[in-house]
This record gives sequence, C-alpha cells and structure tokens, in this order.
Amino acid sequence: MTQGTQAGRAFWQRSHNLNRMTFGELVRAYLGHYTILTYLGLTAASVGVWLWRPAAALPTLASAALVMLVYPLVWYVLHRWVLHCHWMFKVPALARVWKRIHYDHHQDPNHLEVLFGALYTTLPTLLLVAALPGWLIGGVGGAAAGFAAGLLCTCFYEFFHCIQHLAYKPRAKMLVMMKRRHLEHHFHDEDGNFGITNFLWDRLFGTLYIRTDRPAKSPTVFNLGYTEEMAARYPWVARLSGGEARDIRGGGRRTRA
Repeated sequence: MTQGTQAGRAFWQRSHNLNRMTFGELVRAYLGHYTILTYLGLTAASVGVWLWRPAAALPTLASAALVMLVYPLVWYVLHRWVLHCHWMFKVPALARVWKRIHYDHHQDPNHLEVLFGALYTTLPTLLLVAALPGWLIGGVGGAAAGFAAGLLCTCFYEFFHCIQHLAYKPRAKMLVMMKRRHLEHHFHDEDGNFGITNFLWDRLFGTLYIRTDRPAKSPTVFNLGYTEEMAARYPWVARLSGGEARDIRGGGRRTRA
C-alpha cells in the first residue's frame, strides 16, 4: 500500500507493520485501534453495570481474581488445541474464521491488524469464561466484574503480544524471555511455546522449549500444517487467500487451489 493511500484512510483502517514501528507509534496505533477501543468501552460499561447492580466485595474480588488466574490456561488451551488445530480449515464454514484468527497471523506475524483477535470470537469467549463464572459467584455484579477483568486481561495480552513482534528490544529480562519464546514459536517451531505472556502451562504440559532443544526448523512453522497437499484437499482457505496457499517465508512456494 502506498503512503498516499495510507494517508487517505482513517487511522483504524490503515495497515501497520510492527517491524517498522517505534514503541511510541505502537502505543498510538494500539490505543486507536477499534478492537482495543471496544474492549475499553465494554470495560467501562461493565463498571457501570456493577454500579447499577453491585455484588458484595468478596464475590466481586473472587470473580475478578478467578478470571485473572485462569486466563493463561484458557489462552493456552485455545492457542494449542483450537488455533493450531488441523480440523478447522477442513470445515468450509470454519475455514474463514481459522484463516482470520490465526493463519493470517502466522503468514505475516508483523501485521498489526491480524495480530488482534477478531471481536466475533474473543467477546463470546470472554462471556463464557469470564462473565459466566462471575455470574455464578456473584450474580449480575459478579458477571460484570469477571467480564471487566477478562477484557483488561485481553488488553494486556494484546499489548505485550504486539511488543513481541515490534522492532524493539525490551530491557526487562522477563520481557526478553517472553519475546524469545514467542518468536521461536513463530519462526522456528510452532508446536510449542503456546503462552504469550505466561509460559507456566507450557512448562507443565511439556511444550516449553528453547531453540537449541529443537535443532531442526519446523517445515510448517508459517502455514500451520496447511500444506500444498492440504490445500488441494481442503481449498477454502487458499481460495480466501486470493486462490493461493502460501508459505511466504518458507521459500516462497505457492499452490493454486
């Protein structure tokens, strides 16, 4: 996209390449993106619901704490067994969803617009794993507290996910470690390091690794197993990708479906 075309677009419609952005540019793009604005707006609405129908202090704190505690596990489960599954692209009705929520991100990890989760998948998930437990603990007020906590956790996760793809070297040792593990997931072997901000569950499930543990690079690190053979059998993602299944960093091979 040309600079002139970019300038003519609304801010949230522009394409942002994290590998070419400064930290300050990322902050502005992050805070101006409709996905983050939606999360923050819904957080404010949840606070309003809590003020209207407040839960007692203990159920409120328990609802929020439970969400923050289980959030890394929920993300690990979704990332490993849903986003990296080999069944969604085989179902025509789900191929578009899988392409949008993860295939495109692994095809171009620096593209900000497909790094953020799709609202039509993240919001129902948060209602299920954050608002519902909160409602069981503290009714309407508990649901509002749990949903708000889930939304803020998602904002935190999205921001640090951006940093891991930004052309920026963190100073904090923890951030350096997080970035290394995540970039290994993207550029060396996708079958591991499923955590983004927390790798505890990778350690417990045996999927945490460092690059020297796996000398050979995964041949499917950029296409998530959607190979030429898979594209021939299940062409829907390829058709949505302009008629081609691509491994843009795996040698540039293309398969027309």
